[in-house]
Parts: sequence; C-alpha cells; structure tokens
Amino acid sequence: MSQPAINMGSEEKLVEWSEELSVGIEEIDNQHKILVDLLNELHKAIVEHHGSEAAQRILAELLEYTRIHFAVEESLMRILGYPEYDEHKHHHELLLNEVHTLSQKLAEGKKSVNFELLHFLKMWLTKHIMEEDRQYTSHFISRGVQQSYEKRSWVGKFWNSLQHK
Repeated sequence: MSQPAINMGSEEKLVEWSEELSVGIEEIDNQHKILVDLLNELHKAIVEHHGSEAAQRILAELLEYTRIHFAVEESLMRILGYPEYDEHKHHHELLLNEVHTLSQKLAEGKKSVNFELLHFLKMWLTKHIMEEDRQYTSHFISRGVQQSYEKRSWVGKFWNSLQHK
C-alpha cells in the first residue's frame, strides 16, 4: 500500500487528507482529520521556526487528542465485539508511550521537535489508519455503525469547546 507523500522541508502540509486515508466511517474519518491537522500544525511550527514552546504545545495537543480518539475507537471495539481489540489496543498503547516519552524528553531539553519526530508520527498515523483501522470498518458496519451522519459529531464539538478555553 502506498504512503502519502512526505513534505519535510517545505511549507506545504506534511500529510494531505485523501480518500486513501478514509476508513469509510465519517465519525472516525473526521477524528483522523483532526489528527492530520494537528500533525500539519506541528510541521508548520517547525518549518516556520515558531520555537520549541509552540512545538511542545502542539505536540501535547496532538497527544491529548490522540488519547481521546483512541478511547473512542477502543470503546466502539469493545461495544461491537471487535475480535482484534486486544492487539489494536496494544498498538495504541505503544504509540502513546512512545509519544509521551518523546514529549518528556522535549520538556527536559534532551530532544528537539524535528523532522525525524514528524516523520515517525506521519508514518505511524498513515500506516495505522491505512492498515489497521481499515480492518475494523466492515466489522463496525456489520454491527450497525452508520457510515455517515447528519449532525456534527460529539467528539468534534467537545474538542472544539476545549480549543476555545
């Protein structure tokens, strides 16, 4: 499976959302788009030299939203009896631990937010969506999950309410 192009040294987006990244469930896709937007915001902060504090703030935001998103996915997996739940949850835990460790190193000045970190986050996110998250789509749909919805998602509303505080 091909990976979306990496734009490390330009002001372009690091990850461009495309149908290639869609899992086919609007609620989950919208959450993934927020993760992509945060990763692109981090990329922009680094490319435009906004400083370590700005990059750390965005990374913390990315980590927090990732936790929220993973909690939603894992809840759906448990409720809908997804057979690969344990393995999927384990992959989530590995990423959260790795990003948390990187975040601590940044806060302690032992590491800087750089293109290596961006590349890691981008590759993990796109690979995880395209290879692992897509696997639950048919199971979720077979259990009655709607592929699209009329109203705005509760996670999107909640996340936006946090952004305006």
